[in-house]
Amino acid sequence: MAARPYWKGQIRLALVSIPVEIYSATRSGATIAFNQIHEPSGKRIKYDKIVPGIGPIDLDDIVKGFEYAKGEYVLLDEKEIEGVKLESTKTLELTQFVDAHDIDMIYFEKPYYVVPADDLAEEAFIVLREALRRSRKVGLGQLAMRGREYVVSIKACGRGMVMETLRYADEVNKAASYFREIGDGEPDEELLDLATTLIDKKTGKFDASDFHDRYVEALKELIEHKKKGKTLNIDNVDDASTDPRGNNVVDLMAALKKSIGPASKAKAQAKKPTGKATARSDAKSADKTPAKAPAKKRA
Repeated sequence: MAARPYWKGQIRLALVSIPVEIYSATRSGATIAFNQIHEPSGKRIKYDKIVPGIGPIDLDDIVKGFEYAKGEYVLLDEKEIEGVKLESTKTLELTQFVDAHDIDMIYFEKPYYVVPADDLAEEAFIVLREALRRSRKVGLGQLAMRGREYVVSIKACGRGMVMETLRYADEVNKAASYFREIGDGEPDEELLDLATTLIDKKTGKFDASDFHDRYVEALKELIEHKKKGKTLNIDNVDDASTDPRGNNVVDLMAALKKSIGPASKAKAQAKKPTGKATARSDAKSADKTPAKAPAKKRA
C-alpha cells in the first residue's frame, strides 16, 4: 500500500509555485506497551468519560473547549476550528535563505521528504533543489499542519528535498541557565591528549544500523521468560548501577591510559608539548652535576 502524503500544497519562491507532497521521513521504533491490570482478577482496567454530578456520558456529546477563566469555557466544534484559514495551510513560501550551520541543531525537530506532486512540477522542483545545493543554503518558511503553524527549513537531499520542522525560540530553554556552574578552567594538556587519542581510536563512519534498542529487546526476553513461567534472577544486578555516578573515585589519568591501550598510549605520549620534554632533559643534565647531588637524593 502506497504511503499517504502528510501534507499537499505548493512551495512558493517569489512568483514561482511548485506543487509538492510531503511524507514523514521517520517512523516510531519498536516499543513495548503495558496495560494497567487489576491483579486479583487479572482483568484490564478501563477508564470511562465521566462528568461530575452527571456520570458516564456519550462520546458524541464531547466538544473542545478553552478555559478563559476558572470553570468558564469557550466551546468550539471541529468545523469552527478548521475554519481558521492561514495561507500557509496550502502554501509554503520560502522567505529567507541561510547557511545550514547558522541554525543550531537544538532547533531541528522532525524531518519530512518533499517530492514533486506531478510530472509538470518536476522541472521547477529540480531547479530549486539544485539551486539550494549549489548555493549550500537552506530555505526557511512557515507551514500550517495538523492544528499548528511550524517554522520549517528546506534543503536538497539526493534526488529530492528534506523539510525539517523547527522549534520556536520560546520552545528552547537557554543553555546558560544549565551551564552556568560549570568551571571555565583549561584542562590538563596530557589528559586532553589522551582523550583526543581515545576519540581518534573510536572514530568511524556513521551507520544507523549499527545501533538497536537493547532495552526493548531485554523487555521482550523478560516477557518470553514470564510466559514460560520462568522468573528473572535479579541477584546478579550490580548495586552500583543504581547510582549513575558509581561508588568509586576514578583516577582519570589511569582510566584514560587503560582505555586507549599500550599502542595508542605511546602515540599520545608523542603528542605531548615539547616544553615539558625540554624541562625533563634539563633536569637530567642537572642531576649529573656534583653540586646538585644532595637535591637529587632528597628527591
